[in-house]
Amino acid sequence: MPEVPLLVVHDLRREFVARSRSRGLQRAIVRAVDGVSFELAAGEALAIVGESGSGKTTLARAVVGLTKPTSGRMEFDGLPLDWSRRDARALRSQVQMIFQDPLGSLDPRWRVHDLVREPLDNFSDSTREQRDAAVEEVLAHVGLDATQASKRPAELSGGQRQRVGIARAIALRPRLVVCDEPVSALDVSIRGQILDLLARLRHEFQLTYVFISHDLSSVQKLCDRVLTMYLGQVVELSPVSEFFQRPHHPYAQALISAVPIADPAVEARRERIVLRGEVADATSLPTGCRFHPRCPLAQGVCVAEEPELREVEPGRWARCHFAPNAQIASATKELAEAAR
Repeated sequence: MPEVPLLVVHDLRREFVARSRSRGLQRAIVRAVDGVSFELAAGEALAIVGESGSGKTTLARAVVGLTKPTSGRMEFDGLPLDWSRRDARALRSQVQMIFQDPLGSLDPRWRVHDLVREPLDNFSDSTREQRDAAVEEVLAHVGLDATQASKRPAELSGGQRQRVGIARAIALRPRLVVCDEPVSALDVSIRGQILDLLARLRHEFQLTYVFISHDLSSVQKLCDRVLTMYLGQVVELSPVSEFFQRPHHPYAQALISAVPIADPAVEARRERIVLRGEVADATSLPTGCRFHPRCPLAQGVCVAEEPELREVEPGRWARCHFAPNAQIASATKELAEAAR
């Protein structure tokens, strides 16, 4: 029998009511997540990428139960995942989240040891001594010792605070961890250390990741597949190597062309894809393809008809009328060559 995916998201939607600038500040519906579907295998790391306002964080919050979907369904290990149900609390230990801002997500009054023990106090049946021992063990796994354990968040560096956030997330030995921009608030010198830590913990604890990020270099280092979002929709879903070598959607190509290349010679000759305009007002979406006002390849069909998300190559999905032949420039090829 085929293995059951650990996480299934099917036609998930999350709508908000907001004031529309284009309609004179009248109330309008924002489709923050608009019909998103994907499956995630146990042990896999799936990146969700896109500009601010694409819906990636709202999707992450829906998966962990911090916002309620308007419609759609989710499954966890073959069973319905509905956080509004009373019995869903039993799954909380299996699904955890690492937040973008470690200082904002940690109670400033508590010491590190107590912050990491809190999930164990709430969901573990072990004794206090066993929980204290578990805290010491998990802190050691993330590179913190007894000195840091006695401090409060404000007394730690940004990297140390994020290690505390990671320790809290894995203290219960979850199966799925949603990482919401876990390195974006850190100095560049610290990001690599945290990414290495996440990669090591993934194998040591057999974790499955949903990795929200706008930093494609982090995605390339940590993840197996990439789901690209634009204005609430999935526009591409591909294995990470194929995504960086030859993305199929023009928006994904533009994202990749903005990734800096360490080799100065390659960086100097590469072509950048500069998109025209800004992301559309989410309360007044364009007709047809939502990306067409900014797309260099847009034609009449893009304005008139909304493309479906379809499998354009085995294991690769794109929401573009012209995929897999919608190639803007050679910038993505140069990036793939530099990464080898």
